[in-house]
Amino acid sequence: MSNLPGYAGKILRVDLSSGTCRDEVWDEATTRKWLGGTGLGAKHLYDEVPPGVEWDNPENRIILASGPLGGTRVQGTGTFSVVTKGPLTNGATSSQANGHFGAYLKFSGYDAIVVQGVSPKLVYLLIDDGRAELRDGSHLAGADTWENEDRIKAELGKGEHDMSVFGIGPAGENLVKFAAIVGDRGHVAGHNGTGAVMGSKHLKAIAAGRGTGRIAVKDAGRMQQLSRAMFEELKNDPIAQQQSYGYGTLNLYVPLEAMGVLPVKNYTTSVYPDRERLMHFTGPYMREKFSAVRHPCWACGMHHCHRMRVPEGPFAGAVTDEPEYEGLAAWGSQIGNYDVNSSVYLSDLADKLGVDTNAAGWVMGWCIECFERGIFTAKDTDGLEMRWGNVDAAREMLLRIAHRRGFGDFLAEGVKSAAFKTGDEAAAMGVYTMKGGTPRGHDHRANWSELFDTVVSSTGTLEAGWGLKAEDMAWLGLTPFPNPFDPMDISARCAKLKGFQNFEDSLGVCNFTSHGDLTFLVNGIAAATGWDYTREEAAITGERITNLMKAFNLRHGIGRDLDRPSPRYGSAPVDGPAAGVSILTAWEDMLRNYYTLLGWDVATSKPLPETLKRLGLEDVVPHLWG
Repeated sequence: MSNLPGYAGKILRVDLSSGTCRDEVWDEATTRKWLGGTGLGAKHLYDEVPPGVEWDNPENRIILASGPLGGTRVQGTGTFSVVTKGPLTNGATSSQANGHFGAYLKFSGYDAIVVQGVSPKLVYLLIDDGRAELRDGSHLAGADTWENEDRIKAELGKGEHDMSVFGIGPAGENLVKFAAIVGDRGHVAGHNGTGAVMGSKHLKAIAAGRGTGRIAVKDAGRMQQLSRAMFEELKNDPIAQQQSYGYGTLNLYVPLEAMGVLPVKNYTTSVYPDRERLMHFTGPYMREKFSAVRHPCWACGMHHCHRMRVPEGPFAGAVTDEPEYEGLAAWGSQIGNYDVNSSVYLSDLADKLGVDTNAAGWVMGWCIECFERGIFTAKDTDGLEMRWGNVDAAREMLLRIAHRRGFGDFLAEGVKSAAFKTGDEAAAMGVYTMKGGTPRGHDHRANWSELFDTVVSSTGTLEAGWGLKAEDMAWLGLTPFPNPFDPMDISARCAKLKGFQNFEDSLGVCNFTSHGDLTFLVNGIAAATGWDYTREEAAITGERITNLMKAFNLRHGIGRDLDRPSPRYGSAPVDGPAAGVSILTAWEDMLRNYYTLLGWDVATSKPLPETLKRLGLEDVVPHLWG
């Protein structure tokens, strides 16, 4: 193991073209500058993927990385980041998954894996106790993500918790542009087609054994004390008892509907029509009715992840992973389905097929609205009646998307591509960013903070630390709760909070167990590594990662003109709490304020030379400014 506390000390370099694996060592200065996770991934992506390399080019990289808290006594430290150039935007992406993989990767002797090239045949990567090898994966062709795990573990004689397997389902193999990487029975690294990149490299899965190594930290006593204190705080927090600690995201459906944030029928309304069945989408109801059994992540005592059994309806008896809120939203209200049983089933099916449930829900809802308006007919949709609430049609279309069959091949390109190819009216109906990505499963028109951050983000998802605790907000000069419809306040907050999510995603820890506590994270880094780490350094690190991702996108042709939402995404809701109010009326003023506060050129959105130099990114200046 590494001489640097908190780290395994090695990066595994996998060249699929030559079929080779080799170890690389990273020095302490580089480690401290980038930390791990998203930070390390951003550095490798920028350094090794020049302009002109498309997402499916063998020279594209896909980086899977833990961080300094990964595999420690801190709960939920099996988390890891995936960084690559993704197909929906043909730009940078970063996505996180929980489970066990991040911890097992470190126990096997590696902080990260950098994958390049393309294999001549389907393979999977085995990592166990310091050894790495590529193995034939032909027997995994067509397997779903749960079958990946079962077959690989059976082949290697491993029990359920002896190995963590993350891989792609049929969607990734068929290069669906919103394919995801899925493992440990339902943990997902989605956003911007990470699974399609794996599929383009003919890499079916990565299996990490539990290994015998352990991560040494500088101050084990302090680390244990911090972890115990944070866990007790979570257990005793009344909000956490109903959400992160007690029910994960299951209890978000009802309060978000009350706020107008639940997406209903592709943003055609913000009002849920069935109040009685709405209450079925709650943690207590689902845990009881679906016979939930705990299925925790690495070293986690929270009551979040479970396995379930669908109790009734046409899918009765199906064993599923407990859905996150976003899966319920995508396969519930977004497609006009108000039955919790089929919503749970479809959410699980999306994971098994290996698609990002958010992107799949947006393209499905858009398809249904087009059908309802007569833009598509049954002749277009392979005979399927794509109507609101038609679960059988949605299920069949989801299978067609994953296998690129018939009309599913068209939808597999993603909602922006499909909408633009269909025509102006259809393009105006899709929910997407102009970069080509899709938001999380929310009606962000009633939550401008996340709408603005999602659109201007360089990673395809949130980059700002909206969940920071009140004391950390105060340190930044911010009050805890903004006016949700104040455009200048929202854009200023996004600038001030920018990068804190990228910082946290570099540590190898779950957002739920860290509880938005920046002080806890900073103290955890110090206990793990022995560094005199501060909130100021955390802020700079997050800002550095953000600016490097922005520079990557600018060099790859993703500029200021794409920092906009689609017409429907930025529209004024016709009803609900945000009725009649659109963020687009103030959009240009928000952009100018945001760019200025970040130290970016207002006309081009380029980070200014002095900004890059302040962040230790001097080498980037000539790439952007000549």
